[in-house]
Amino acid sequence: MWILETNFLSVRYSYILILLSFCFNFSYGQNEIETLEKKLKQNLSDSDKITTLIRLSREYQYVDNQKGRAYAEEALQLADTKDLMVSKIEAYQNIALFYTASGDFSTALRYDNLALQNSMAAKDSAHLAIDYNNIGNDYYDLGEYDEAYYYFTQSFRVARLLPDSFRMAIALHNVGRVFKELSQFERAISHLTLSKKISDLKGDTIGTAYYYDEMGDIALRNGEYDKALGFLQNALTMTRQHKEYVLEPSVLTKIARVYRNKKDYATALAFYDSTYQLHRRTNNQYGIAEVELGRGLVFMNQQKPDEALASINKSLSVAQKLNARILEIRGYLQLSTLMESKGDYKKSLNYFKQFKQLEDTLFSQDMQEKLLRDQLRFETEALRSETLAKDSQIAELNKLNDLRDDQLKRQEFARNILVVVMALSVILLVTVYRSGQRRRQINTLLLQHQEEMEKRSEELERLNQVKDKFFSIISHDLRSPINALAGILDLMSKEAIKADDFAELTKELRLRFNHTRTLLNNLLDWTLLQMDKLNLQAAKIDIHKIVEENISLLGSIQDKKIHLLNNVPLHAIGFADSNTVNLVIRNLMTNAIKFTMDGGTVEIDAKEKGFDWIISVKDNGIGMKPDVLKILFDKTAPYTTRGTANEKGTGLGLILCKEFVEKNGGKIWVESKEGEGSTFWFSLPKGN
Repeated sequence: MWILETNFLSVRYSYILILLSFCFNFSYGQNEIETLEKKLKQNLSDSDKITTLIRLSREYQYVDNQKGRAYAEEALQLADTKDLMVSKIEAYQNIALFYTASGDFSTALRYDNLALQNSMAAKDSAHLAIDYNNIGNDYYDLGEYDEAYYYFTQSFRVARLLPDSFRMAIALHNVGRVFKELSQFERAISHLTLSKKISDLKGDTIGTAYYYDEMGDIALRNGEYDKALGFLQNALTMTRQHKEYVLEPSVLTKIARVYRNKKDYATALAFYDSTYQLHRRTNNQYGIAEVELGRGLVFMNQQKPDEALASINKSLSVAQKLNARILEIRGYLQLSTLMESKGDYKKSLNYFKQFKQLEDTLFSQDMQEKLLRDQLRFETEALRSETLAKDSQIAELNKLNDLRDDQLKRQEFARNILVVVMALSVILLVTVYRSGQRRRQINTLLLQHQEEMEKRSEELERLNQVKDKFFSIISHDLRSPINALAGILDLMSKEAIKADDFAELTKELRLRFNHTRTLLNNLLDWTLLQMDKLNLQAAKIDIHKIVEENISLLGSIQDKKIHLLNNVPLHAIGFADSNTVNLVIRNLMTNAIKFTMDGGTVEIDAKEKGFDWIISVKDNGIGMKPDVLKILFDKTAPYTTRGTANEKGTGLGLILCKEFVEKNGGKIWVESKEGEGSTFWFSLPKGN
């Protein structure tokens, strides 16, 4: 084990060991890089090429950060061009790691959210658990601990359903980190210890290294410096053994803080210098700012106010650029203390106010209440799952005992009647059977491939028909209002329109233009969707508010005096893309108004079901025949008919509704009886 001493000679020796370790790792990394770059020149499939590019980017991340990022961006561009869903998810995750390593947590969060959207669209639970965890880490680094806790617990839930004990251990570890930052050390240690037990069962020694790092931090915050050094020494040794480069700077920074608190300033500065070199390799601006703040504190303790002021100001400047509010809070507090020691009480008070204002914003009462609610929900679910798991284990053990007894009886019977000739016969039969199975499997695969090619050909033909249909819509529906307007203008120029006739013509023209505007909006959205240029940004949305806004909009432009009722609960919060959900609700409400008689009613409601909201748009209009219901969402033959006030349509709105709902991870369906009205239903994931 690498033992840390307090004398200057051992500090220099330790620094040399760090450099030697880097040289060895660099040599090892170069061999891996050369192998991967040779592989990249081979004739690889698109998915294999993307995987190789991602591996290369990670190898270069701690050797040549700029080249590593170039490989990462090339992988993302190729995955996006080829529209390979799994590769695209992994490429987004990889890009986010680069921004995390450079300390730009806000940009990392944006790419992790893109990865999450694609995982949800693909219904890929394995990547979903990773995405939730990565987003939690982004919020943790930004100091938004309530959001971090929410996403870490979401990661745990998904991992538990898979089940994936490795991801469960990571999620529990990260929940412990949140409790540590909130100074709830007992809860933190409980979660960290449980995570370590799972890691030990899985043989995950890297997880143990992260455990020692966090336990060292807790001991450091409690003033137990020797105990902290013991934990951190173990973490550093394991980190270097397993080349976990991400963790090493974090451990070194904590060791520097231990020596700073022990007033061994020379050793503290030496470790800060080592950490600074590691952060420079990855261009980690956040890490460099953290080192500068640590140096500033050492200079303050050494009574070097000018050096302290310069270092703290450097740290604060970077923290403000990165929106690193925890680091910013610490910087304002130290500047306040420094100005007070210099006798500049006005500046000291000003810095303290900035510190207090930012701290109150970050650790608000709302944040703490939300965190408490999420905590209670998570722990209640965990207790319920643990109880069910124990009952299940008992039942499984009983079944296992019965099976073992049955097997023993069968084995005894088999030993009495089996002979060598029979064994040879069985082997021969099995061989013949497997050969036949292989032939059948090959034939089945060939037939499936042929059927798939035929389906693709039919799909292309149908899409071509859709294109022709949409061009027909454009040429007819866009020409109609223009021709009507031209006719009215011609009559006006000849003064052949009376005042009464003008009002009626204006009303008719407005109806045509409203129809045309809706058509244009739907066509533009459909075009973006077909070109895969419509980026969905999943976030928490207020469903009640979206419905209310659409009621205000549609109520002002419809002339049928139809009653629009918003029965959606005020607490209905979904997790989806706001723009596309808004379009779905507006199109369904417009459709309901279109087929409802004057004075009718359209009701919008939402009910909870499991992890989803089920939203309904119900009207008491003319309804539909059963044969119409079967083709309502068929994009190859859009169905349309005129409304109760002779309103025209294209059938495109409902097709868009179906595609947007499915893009957000939901489903859409309809119930209707002719003469009794219709109800359209669709589901959205919950946001709480």
